[in-house]
Amino acid sequence: MAQNNATKASDGAGKQHAGVRQVWRESPTAVKSLLAGTMINRLGGFVQVFMVLYLTHRGFSDTQAGAALGVYGGGAVLGTLIGGGMSDRLGPRLTIVSTLLGSAVLLPCVLYLDDYWAILAVIGVSGAASMAYQPASTSVISHLTPTERHVMIFAMGRLAINLGTTAAPLLGAALVKVSWDFLFWGEALAVVIFSTVVATTLPHVAPDTAGPAADDPGDGGKAPRASYLAVLADRRYLLFLLAMFVSSVIYIQHISALPLTVRHLGMGVEVYAVLIALNGFLVIACELLVAKVVQRWRIRTAVIIGVLLTGIGMSMYALPWGLAALVIATLVWSLGEIIGYPSLFFAYPAQAGPPGLRGRYLGASNALYGLGSAIGPFIGVMIWNRFREGLWIGCGIVGLIAVAAAWGGVRPTAGAADGDKGEESGVGEEKTGGAGGSGTADAQIRTGT
Repeated sequence: MAQNNATKASDGAGKQHAGVRQVWRESPTAVKSLLAGTMINRLGGFVQVFMVLYLTHRGFSDTQAGAALGVYGGGAVLGTLIGGGMSDRLGPRLTIVSTLLGSAVLLPCVLYLDDYWAILAVIGVSGAASMAYQPASTSVISHLTPTERHVMIFAMGRLAINLGTTAAPLLGAALVKVSWDFLFWGEALAVVIFSTVVATTLPHVAPDTAGPAADDPGDGGKAPRASYLAVLADRRYLLFLLAMFVSSVIYIQHISALPLTVRHLGMGVEVYAVLIALNGFLVIACELLVAKVVQRWRIRTAVIIGVLLTGIGMSMYALPWGLAALVIATLVWSLGEIIGYPSLFFAYPAQAGPPGLRGRYLGASNALYGLGSAIGPFIGVMIWNRFREGLWIGCGIVGLIAVAAAWGGVRPTAGAADGDKGEESGVGEEKTGGAGGSGTADAQIRTGT
């Protein structure tokens, strides 16, 4: 019975769902502090946005400035992998505090360095440190939140990210008018505030040391060792990572190739700005409302619909309807983002990882998203320059690959199907050793034992 209950909770179809206010009210202080701290951190995320302008202001070339931004992005991808491993080995609390403080110390150093290669080194390491906290943060939130509320709580997390990210450029621009130095010191201050909030509110969390249960026939009955090799051995999760990567490559085209399409149609930059603002408004205004419905779905359903609508929406930019096509396409892929992304980026990776590997599972998903976001613009612009609207048709076709990968990757193990009379589950919760394994992990988080 305990196993069945755990499995039913994990498929996102449980009955103990609640509205936004109830979920927030009943969430532990540690979860609230992580959500609030995330918004503070994103609100102070100035450096990446203004890095190119800052370096060119100091006399570096456009190429050097662009390369520095790429190094920061590469460091961020590597940082999520490192952070996932640290979370499993050291515990989430120590991982979050140490990496954030490292980032806060490194960022202002750029102001006092003149050598370009030294600046690149600091930017790369600070980029890694600034993103290493994410797997640990998501792991803690998933542990302290009932599984049936993951979609809602991670929708709140995305709201915090989007609010901070939306306001950060405006606040950063105001600081730049006073001094470029304020940009770096301001971000460092935001990071210190976030780390202080975590240090004072998060319980002393023991590393997630409970080994993965040896119930996966793919591992020959032996529990995988706590390393990223164990993640690579999970064929289901590799399919999910493929879906994550392809979706991120498609999604990022709204930043790279969409402005080229708008200009090609003879429209001004204000049209592109309105489209991006429309997406931001829809996500901020509607995601929590939609999450009240989506939380009752199986996670597999939410992920597949989100990925599918993203691909369909992007393909609709190829329609010869002028401004109407641009607006309709933006509405469609924005709906896909609202429906699927809390599950795709947070809920499923947090639930799929067994004890001892949960941080690495999250680190892998974050890294694949970052990698897709990094190389997506290069791929998109290259294809656009050669095929024009063919890029958007290609997004729809490749999106079907992502849907197929999600269909195969987000599915229950054999143990879940047997234990729940074949009822489909959205996560690999049974890999934690059933209700007993999950309870042990949760007890570690809550008591710090």
